[in-house]
Amino acid sequence: MSGADALLVIGLVALALTLGAFAIVLRRFPPRGTVAAGHGEQSAEAQAEAEQIREHAQADADRILGRAAEAAEQAAQQAAEGRREVEEEIRAVKDEIRELRGDMERREQRIGEREQRLDDESRRLEARGQALEQRRAELDERSKALTEAGAEATKELERVAGLTADQAKAELVTAIENQAKREAMLSIRDIEATAKSEADKRARKIVTLAIQRVAVEQTSESVVSVMHLPGDEMKGRIIGREGRNIRAFESVTGVNLIIDDTPEAVLLSCFDPVRREIGRLTLERLVSDGRIHPQRIEEAYDRGKAEIEMICRRAGEDAVTGLGITDMHPELVNLLGRLRYRTSYGQNVLIHLIESANIGGMMASELGLDPMLLKRCTVLHDIGKALTHEVEGSHALIGAEIARKYGESDDVVHAIEAHHNEVEVRTVEAVLTQAADAISGGRPGARRESLEMYVRRLERLEQIAAEKEGVEKVFAMQAGREVRVMVKPERVDDIQAQVIARDIAKQVEEELTYPGQIRVTVVRESRATEFAR
Repeated sequence: MSGADALLVIGLVALALTLGAFAIVLRRFPPRGTVAAGHGEQSAEAQAEAEQIREHAQADADRILGRAAEAAEQAAQQAAEGRREVEEEIRAVKDEIRELRGDMERREQRIGEREQRLDDESRRLEARGQALEQRRAELDERSKALTEAGAEATKELERVAGLTADQAKAELVTAIENQAKREAMLSIRDIEATAKSEADKRARKIVTLAIQRVAVEQTSESVVSVMHLPGDEMKGRIIGREGRNIRAFESVTGVNLIIDDTPEAVLLSCFDPVRREIGRLTLERLVSDGRIHPQRIEEAYDRGKAEIEMICRRAGEDAVTGLGITDMHPELVNLLGRLRYRTSYGQNVLIHLIESANIGGMMASELGLDPMLLKRCTVLHDIGKALTHEVEGSHALIGAEIARKYGESDDVVHAIEAHHNEVEVRTVEAVLTQAADAISGGRPGARRESLEMYVRRLERLEQIAAEKEGVEKVFAMQAGREVRVMVKPERVDDIQAQVIARDIAKQVEEELTYPGQIRVTVVRESRATEFAR
C-alpha cells in the first residue's frame, strides 16, 4: 500500500467518526421549539453536556488520526524496505545473468576452437587416407606385376628342366628325406655312444654348478652374546644390592651373565640360542628402561619371549618369500621360523634349509624339472626338527606327517620321509632332496662336530634334572659346569630338595663324560603376593 492510499483511508475513518458523534448529539438534543416548550429549565445542562461530548469526540478523533498517521508512516517504511529488497534482488539477478552470459560466451569460444581443431584434424586424416589409398593402388599394381613375372619364370624353368613343378618338388623331398634319415642314424649312434660316458660328468657338473652358485657363510654359531652398555656404572645396577638382580636374572632367564673388566659390555652365555636371545632382549630392555629389580626382570623376560616368537614367525615368512613360495600353510611357515634358533652340528637349521632349497632349485632347472616343487621338498625336509622334542620318532617321519597334515603333495611328503633312507626312494625329487641336503651339510665349514656334542651334553644335563618329580625349571649354567634347578615349593620341602640334588649329581656321574666337576644347585623359593587396593 502507498502513502497516499494510507492517508485517504485515515481521512475517511476520521470523517466517519465525526459524523457519528454529530448524530449522537442530534439525537440527544431535539429541535429548539420542542425543547423550549417542554424543558426550558434544562437547556443549560444540555448545552454543557453537548460541549463535553464534542470535546471527547474531538479527542478520540485526534487519537485515531495519530494512530492512522503512525500506521501510514510504518506502511511507508515497509514499502520502502520492500522496494529496496526488490531492487537488490533485481540487481543480484542481473549480475548472475551477466556472469552466466560471460560463461556462455567463453564456452562458445572454446567449443568454436575445438570444432576448428576437429575440422583441421579431419582434413589431415582425409588427406592421409587419400595418400594411403594411392599407395595401396601402387602396391596392388606392383604385386600383380611380380605375380606375372613369377609365372613366366616358372614356365621357363619347366621348359629348360623338362619337369613340371610338382615333379621337381617330389624329387627334392625324396632326396632331403634320405639325407635326413642317414644323418639321424649317425646322430643316434653318437648319442648312444657318449650317453654313458657323459652321465657321471653331467652329474658332477650339475652338483658343482649348484655349489658354486650358492654363496653362503661358513658356520659361526657361538654360545656367547655380547651386550654393550651405555656406561660402566650400569654394571653395578645390573648386579644389584648384594647381587640380587644378577641372581634373579639368571634364575628367570637361565642365561649366565658374565660381568668382567671389559669396558661398557657384559657377556651372556648359554648353549641354547633361543634362551640366550631372550636373555639378551630382556637385558637390553632393562638397560634402556633403567629400572632393574627382580619384578621388572620377570616382566621384561615375558616381553622378550613374546618378541622372540614374533621374530621366529617373521623369519619363516622371510624364508618362504625369498624362495618364491607363496601358497604354504601358515603353520608350516611358523614351524620353519622356529628353526631359526636350532642348530645341527653347529649349522643353523633354517639357513641350511634355505641353502638346500636354492641348491635343489638349481639342480632341478639344470635337469628340466620343476624348480618350485624341489624347493618345497628341500625347504621342508628338516621341518620335523621343530617338534623332535615334543613328538617321538625321527625328524624325517615326523616332518612327513606334518607336511601331510597341512596339505602338501605326495611328492613333497615322500621326499621328506626318504631323505635319510628311512623309506625307499621312489621319485627323482627325493633323490635330489638327498643330494641338496648332503651338499649343504657337507661343504667345507658348514658344520662343527664339537659344538654339536657340547650342546647335546648340556641338553642331556638339563633333561636328567627335569625328569625329577617336583622340578619346575632347569638351567645349565657356566658352560655346563653348574646346573640350577628350580623346584615347586608346595610339592618339595627342604629335605626333598637335598635328595633331588644328590640324585641328579649321581645320575650325571653315571651317564655323562665331562671335564672337571659339575655343581648341582636346587633352589626352593616361596613367594607371597598381595595387592593393595
